[in-house]
Amino acid sequence: MTKASFPSKAGADWWRGAVIYQIYPRSFQDSRGTGSGDLAGIVRRLPYVASLGVDAIWLSPFFKSPMADMGYDVSDYCAVDPMFGTLADFDRLVAEAHLLGLKVMIDQVISHTSDQHPWFKESRSSRDNPKADWYVWAEPKPDGTAPNNWLSIFGGPAWEWDGVRRQYYMHNFLTSQPDLNFHNPEVQDALLETVRFWLERGVDGFRLDTVNFYFHDRQLRDNPPLVKIEGATSADAPDVNPYGMQNHLYDKTQPENIDFLRRFRALLDEYGDRATVGEVGDGARSLSTVAAYTAGGDKLDMCYTFDLLSENFTADHIRRCVQAVEAEVADGWICWAFSNHDVMRHVSRFSRDDDDRSEVAKLAIAVLASLRGSICLYQGEELALPEADLAFEELRDPYGIRFWPSFKGRDGCRTPMVWESTLANGGFSDARPWLPVRYEHQVLAVDAQLGVEGSVLEHYRRMLAFRRAHPAMVTGDIAFVATNQDLLVFTRRLEGEALLFVFNLTREEQSFQLPAGLVARQIIELPGYRPAFDGKTVVLKGLDAFVVGID
Repeated sequence: MTKASFPSKAGADWWRGAVIYQIYPRSFQDSRGTGSGDLAGIVRRLPYVASLGVDAIWLSPFFKSPMADMGYDVSDYCAVDPMFGTLADFDRLVAEAHLLGLKVMIDQVISHTSDQHPWFKESRSSRDNPKADWYVWAEPKPDGTAPNNWLSIFGGPAWEWDGVRRQYYMHNFLTSQPDLNFHNPEVQDALLETVRFWLERGVDGFRLDTVNFYFHDRQLRDNPPLVKIEGATSADAPDVNPYGMQNHLYDKTQPENIDFLRRFRALLDEYGDRATVGEVGDGARSLSTVAAYTAGGDKLDMCYTFDLLSENFTADHIRRCVQAVEAEVADGWICWAFSNHDVMRHVSRFSRDDDDRSEVAKLAIAVLASLRGSICLYQGEELALPEADLAFEELRDPYGIRFWPSFKGRDGCRTPMVWESTLANGGFSDARPWLPVRYEHQVLAVDAQLGVEGSVLEHYRRMLAFRRAHPAMVTGDIAFVATNQDLLVFTRRLEGEALLFVFNLTREEQSFQLPAGLVARQIIELPGYRPAFDGKTVVLKGLDAFVVGID
């Protein structure tokens, strides 16, 4: 697939409405027989990614790391970990992606480092060294306990005692992931220089991990308990994790973050046509945080929340999420996703049984591609890969190991990509892979679906081509149409194009009559769907979809 086949979106706003494909490097393609994926393996598979019709790739961390949290514990922001290759391999990846018309976004994990980072080793060595204030250090209470009640997402207190400094340091995640002190301008300067390093190497954008975690409350005030709203759920942490029992007023989402994001944006603006997408995990405040971080055109370009990463695949839930974004994020931009490397794969979350997985996968991309915003796809979802069921002894994720068996962690969605159905390990590696390849994945491999009429893979390709062919789907306005609430119905409009979408997310037959004032102008075949329509009323079977051009 060449650049001419899928031309790169040009201009400073290339990210607006873009389709971004997330690659988890450790699990994409092994080129060296180590059992783990690498950058050269990604290069090998880039033509496949381009052939899907996406605009950009997002690479999860490949930086030098002890890998306690699979690379989200960085020990050198400007080096490629040897398990993934070299800087030369990365440069080749960027060059090849650009030749194929793909933008390259990389994961910046700057709220914390590994405890093996030279900055932390120096910081913990004494209370008066040049980097003594580069991390969040605090005195114990008189009884020796932690400074406050803040909790780690990975379990237990967010504080770890250090015997050298005789102080506690803060960690929102593992004890080996100390939090940087963003209140120190030197820390901000040093981090921005590492961002500049990758900008100079030609990256097109950054996915900012835990973007609202950068600053903490200077006074170290206790978080109050969370007042639960009946029926409300949050994807910030599983129910088995006491982290969800607090209202996180003071350990994240501090007002000082706004000015830092302006600094980050100013740096990117020096290079032109660069983009940012921030990960916001902030419970009920997520949308207000997204609005603050993306408003004004001087901070982040877009953010994504956990709203659609739940188990709720219903018309009512999706309608409420999108309407809330439209109401609150006035001049900002959202990036929607149903799956990523941190949550159970969505065909397993949304399906009732194995028999409807392919239909659920097809309808999910049809819905996602029709929403207003940019969208992010996670490797393997275009094959309808389900969540892999792993035994405890197969786990690598410290989160799952900590909360087993009530929460199995994130390994089930991180198992290797499957390329060839008849090869060992699905063609991912000649060696034993770092996570197992299950048979139910192998039979869904790329070669078993590519060019096969009716396959989920071909449906993804056709659906993304359909989106690209209709500008109203990419950046047009969205407005919901009143229904019996079992159907998801909305219009997308841009200049001379107006489309009406009807999605039946139930398993039962549903009908929808065009309301007064909406006149069908042109029947448009949505890939894979042909419900009965008499010009006024459409009848949809379960998990069916319909689109029509309207006046």
